[in-house]
Amino acid sequence: MREAIRFGRNGTVREVRDVHPRTTLLDWLRLGERRTGTKEGCAEGDCGACTVALGRLVDGRVVYEPVNSCILLLGQCDGADVVAVEDIAADGALHPVQEAMVTHHGSQCGFCTPGIVMSLFTLYEEGERPVGRDAVNDALAGNLCRCTGYRPIVDAALDACATAKDRRFEAHREAAACALGEIAADGADLFMRDEGRFFAAPASEESLAALLARHPDATILAGATDVGLWITKSLMEIEKIVWLGRVASLRETRSTPETLTLGAMVSHADAHAALAAIDPDLGELMRRFGSIQVRASGTVGGNIANGSPIGDLPPALIALGAKLHLAGAKGTRTLPLEDFFLGYRQQDREPGEYVRAVEIDKLRRHDAFRCFKVTKRLDEDISAVMGAFRLHLEGRRIARARIAFGGMAATPKRAPLAEAALVGLDLDDELAWAPALDALAQDYRPMSDHRASAEYRAVVARNLLFKALAEIAGDAGLRIAPRPAGLAAE
Repeated sequence: MREAIRFGRNGTVREVRDVHPRTTLLDWLRLGERRTGTKEGCAEGDCGACTVALGRLVDGRVVYEPVNSCILLLGQCDGADVVAVEDIAADGALHPVQEAMVTHHGSQCGFCTPGIVMSLFTLYEEGERPVGRDAVNDALAGNLCRCTGYRPIVDAALDACATAKDRRFEAHREAAACALGEIAADGADLFMRDEGRFFAAPASEESLAALLARHPDATILAGATDVGLWITKSLMEIEKIVWLGRVASLRETRSTPETLTLGAMVSHADAHAALAAIDPDLGELMRRFGSIQVRASGTVGGNIANGSPIGDLPPALIALGAKLHLAGAKGTRTLPLEDFFLGYRQQDREPGEYVRAVEIDKLRRHDAFRCFKVTKRLDEDISAVMGAFRLHLEGRRIARARIAFGGMAATPKRAPLAEAALVGLDLDDELAWAPALDALAQDYRPMSDHRASAEYRAVVARNLLFKALAEIAGDAGLRIAPRPAGLAAE
C-alpha cells in the first residue's frame, strides 16, 4: 500500500500526497505547479483548451495521447507521464508543431492555442505518416477555436507533419520510460487520505473487490468523461473514489472466431480497431465517439456502467447480443447486456459489484449489421437517436432480427415487436416492411428534450430501420464481400 500518487514529469518521478480526491489535473497544473499555459474553457471536456498529453508504457515505449485535463482527476495520472504545453520545447527551440503554428499564423486570440498545440503534438509524435487532412481534422475535432481560425491551423499541422518526425522529443520520451518503469515496478495498491475521504487505485481485482466490499458507497471511476462533469458541473461532493485504471486484467482484450471480449477499462481508442473488424459501421461509430481526447480517456465499461439512455455503445452491443460480466467480493456473474439496464441510470449491479468485461458476439456468415448515429453536428456530439440492427438471413428471407435504440427510452432498449414483425419477411418485398416500421411506435415512447422532440425521434427511428433494411437488401455480398467503411455517418 502506498499513499502518494506517482507520475512522470520531465523525466523524473513526482509524488503527490494529501490532495483532495476530487482534484483535477488541470487544477493541479495551474494552482499547484503554476503552469498556466494550459487553459480552462468549458470545464466539461468539450472545447479542448485544457488538452495535455498523457503517456503510458506500451511494450517498453511511452505512447502519448491527448486528454482533457479539466475532467481528468490527478489520481488518474498515476503511472503516466504528464506533458503540458510548456514541456514540449527543447533546448530553447520550439517543437515543430509550435514552429508551424507561428509560421502559418495559427493563433488568433490565443486562448485555445495551447490545447490545439497539444492535440497536434500527439498527432505529430504518434500519428502514422503520411498525415492527411482527414487525420488532422479528426485530431482537431475536440478543440474549439472560438475565432474560427481552422484553415491556418490545419495548414500548420499538414506542414509540420509533412516530413519525417523530428527526434528532439525522444530524449524526453526515454527519460519518461525510465521514470514510469520505476513506478510500474512497485505493484502496490494506492490509497490516499483516510477511510472517510480517499482516492484509491487497487492494483489487482482481489484488492478491488475487497475495497468495494468495505466501501460499497464509493464512486467507481473509469475514464472520468462522465464522473468528471459531476465534479466540475454538478459540484457533487464525492468523498470516496475508486479508480480501476491500475487493474491490468480490466484492460485485456480477447478475440476468438466467435466472440470479442473487452475488459471494462479498455479505452474507446483501444477498442476501435477490434470493433471495426466486426463491422465497418462500428468503426465509424467509434470514430465519432466524442473527440480523440474523450476516446483516449473514456472506457467501454464506463460507457455501459453509467447507465445513460443516450450512450452510443450499448445499443450497438445489445443488437450484437453482448453479455456483461460483473464481479465483486461474492464472485462473478454474467447477464445479457440489455438486462443490465433497469431504469434511468439504474443498473442491475449489487453494492460492491463492478463491471468486469463485455463479451460481444461477432457476426456470422449471412449476418448483416448496420448502426447509425444521428446528431446535430457530425463530430463530438451526443446522439439524439442511435439505432443498431442485426439480421440473420436465409437467402433473401429474414430469419432472426435484433434491433436496439438509444435515446428512445429511459434506457438503451430493444424493439421486440419490430423484431417479431421482421422475421419471415422477404428483403425484396419493400411493402411488407410496413408492419415492422409501424411496430416501433409501440416499442418506444420517446421523450422531448433539448436534443430532439419525441415526434422527431419517432420519425428518425422509423427512417433508420427503413434505411438499414434498404441498405441490407442492396448489399448482395451480405458480409461475404466487404463493403466500404463510413456508411454510418448521418
